[in-house]
Formats: sequence, structure tokens, C-alpha cells
Amino acid sequence: MLPTRRLSRDWRNQLGDLIRDSDDEIVVVTPYISKDGVEFVLSCITDRMKSSGTVLIITDLSPMPICQGSTDPSAIRLFVEAISSSEIYHLPKLHAKVYVSGVKKAIVTSGNLTRGGLYNNYEYGICMDDPAAVANIRRDVLDYAALGALVCRQRLLDYCEIAKAVRRSFQEQLSGISKSARDQFQKAYRTAEDELIKLRLVKGAMHTVFEDAILFFLTRNGPLATPEIHCLIESAYPDLCDNTVDRVINGVRFGKRWKHAVRTAQQHLKKKELINHIDGKWHIKK
Repeated sequence: MLPTRRLSRDWRNQLGDLIRDSDDEIVVVTPYISKDGVEFVLSCITDRMKSSGTVLIITDLSPMPICQGSTDPSAIRLFVEAISSSEIYHLPKLHAKVYVSGVKKAIVTSGNLTRGGLYNNYEYGICMDDPAAVANIRRDVLDYAALGALVCRQRLLDYCEIAKAVRRSFQEQLSGISKSARDQFQKAYRTAEDELIKLRLVKGAMHTVFEDAILFFLTRNGPLATPEIHCLIESAYPDLCDNTVDRVINGVRFGKRWKHAVRTAQQHLKKKELINHIDGKWHIKK
């Protein structure tokens, strides 16, 4: 068997093989997940996997894909109900589509876990069986998970109800032009955004979340100046980096609040002797 194979429109056949070969762990990384996609996975999954395996899902639960019907949190709930152990991470701006079976096999593709991605669209990707390559891919995507927010079972159930309200109010807004419909949609949308921000801050204050991110970016990219860290933080945490909110002390504005949180994170990491500042750049301390 070749260690790497090209995949095209019928890539779901290889995905089915990957799932059927999995007895202990499946990693799913995709921004869009629908009921059709989840049902396909569950039709291929083994009884052993259901009873003693773990599914790790990294996806984007932002409200706009939900409004558009690209992602369905209720479909993700089917994973939680069908498999004894599951971990779900919310990561905004996720675009990668990766599927991994332990260290046995990995698929990197353009296809989401949706009807379009599995059955209708012209997709392209590769499937790898080389254990070393698969292990590297798995490690990379688990690093992505560390940037995301862990969604516990109860939080997912709660968010499913919020998502239904957002989707319903979005459809009502499209079908009418009344101000009340628009106001109801905006309220539901803000509720969903607020719930996701709560998830992002489960680890603690904003600077605590940014500490993990700074370590990730320095490990992945090497030494970085503070403005470069700002760009990466803002890209990874658009929901937390509100450029309309300044830090105000005694009526005096001192710049963006999230950038102050980055500075606090840098100083905490420096005190812990995990990073240091040399020649204008932050380094992982050796």
C-alpha cells in the first residue's frame, strides 16, 4: 500500500475506511459539520469505538455559519450521544479539513463533513498511512485544539438551543422586513456570541487564555516581536480582540484592552521563566 494517495470527489470512501479502521480515537477537524456528515461517520464507526473510543472534534461554532446552515450544533450532539468519550473544541476562523485515525491514517482534504463535502462537491486531498507523518499531523491539529475553547456536554446542549433560536430568527428576518424581526435576530445573534466568549474564557481571565496562545505561536513561528504577536492573537481570537474597547483608568484611555491583556500575559510568562525578551523579540526560554 502506498503511504500517500490522492483523493478526489469520491474521497468519502477513504474516509469511511479510516473510520472503520479506528478502534480508539478519531480526530475530526473541519469548520462545517452537518447532520448528513455526522450520520455518515456514525454509519461507519465500529461498536468498539462507540463503547470505548474517543472522538475529538475541532470546529467553528460561530453564529454566522449556523445562520447559513453550514454548521449544525445539534448534529455534533449526535457524536456526544453515540460515543462514550468525546471532546469538542470551538475555534473561530478554522479552515483546515483533517481527519485522523489515531496514528494509523490521516486525510487532509478540501472536504467538510457536510452533504456537499461528502457527496456533491469536487474535492481534492491526500490520504497518508505513514505512522510518522500521521503522528505529526495529529500533533499539529491537537495544537490547534489548545487554541480553541473546550465545549463540555452541557454547554453543547445549551448552545444547541441558542443555535436553534439564531437560525429561526435569521430565517424570520429574511422572510420579512419588520424592525421587530431584525431586533430579534440581533438579540439572538449576540446571545450566541456571548455564549462562545464565555467558553473561550473558561480557562480564566483573558490574559490567561493569551498565555497559552503566545507559547503556541512562539513554538510554531520562532521569536516574535510584540506587534507580530498582536496580529496572531487577533487572528486566533477575533471574538476577544474588540478594537472598539479601550482600557480606561481614571478617565484616561490607555489603548485597546485586549492588547493590555497580551502585555499582562507576556509579563506573566516572563516571570514564570517560560519566555524572555531579547533584541526586541520574545523567545521561548531554553
